[in-house]
Amino acid sequence: MTTLTAPLPSTLHLGLARGGLELKQFFREREAVIFTFTLPAFILLLLGSIFDEPLDGFPGTDVSQVFAASMIAYGILTTAFQNIGTGITTDREDGTLKRLRGTPVTATAYLIGKIVLVTVTAAAEIALLLGVGVVVFDLRLPTDAGRWVTFGWIFLLSVIACTLFGIAVSTVARSSRSAAAVFNLPVVALQFVSGVFVDIGSLPETMVKIASFFPVKWMGQGFRSVFLPDELAAQEVAGQWEHGRIALVLGAWCVAGLVLALATFRWSDRRPR
Repeated sequence: MTTLTAPLPSTLHLGLARGGLELKQFFREREAVIFTFTLPAFILLLLGSIFDEPLDGFPGTDVSQVFAASMIAYGILTTAFQNIGTGITTDREDGTLKRLRGTPVTATAYLIGKIVLVTVTAAAEIALLLGVGVVVFDLRLPTDAGRWVTFGWIFLLSVIACTLFGIAVSTVARSSRSAAAVFNLPVVALQFVSGVFVDIGSLPETMVKIASFFPVKWMGQGFRSVFLPDELAAQEVAGQWEHGRIALVLGAWCVAGLVLALATFRWSDRRPR
């Protein structure tokens, strides 16, 4: 008599199931939810209130509206890169990953689960940012469907790239205590050199060249192209939105991030302390 064995769920199915569990765990931590969602909006309120003045040469557009569009890149970077990287370091340190290794969950399924978590939380965070931008700083939401399509692919590529690199960089942190230091430095530095916190046109050429190697510069530029008038493309370094180059750079970072994440991912930290 033969015994029928049910096939194991696919990697995608396991990843989506893991993503659902990640979301439940995240939303149960009220403090993490509050601070994750409100920090970018709070910074936008501060910067937008300080620099709430018309943009030189572009009547009808305020500097605060430029900040509102650019801050979407900051929100994704902190959620996908910093928070996820720190969270994985904690999972590795407290034994969560070691326990998962004894289950059918593969490394790829675990990565998919993290991407699901970031996608949902980043979307909610961006909704709050846009709400602040619209209500407080008169940011105008697009009425053209094409702009929302552009927003969609830039959002997805940004989430995937930043999440995968957060997973890869999490192997650098030796403990959850050191993780904050490991992730804070690149996050803060990239905001300034990428034109999120300052006008990228006012930055030294060397800084702009350095920023061009990283995704944040292209993320901010892409989101500005969605929410700001087309004539503001003249404010960018190349004088245009460069959607083709944005897709190319972010896509390359997604591929490189996947390779690095799979190559460096560890279920436990065996390094000597």
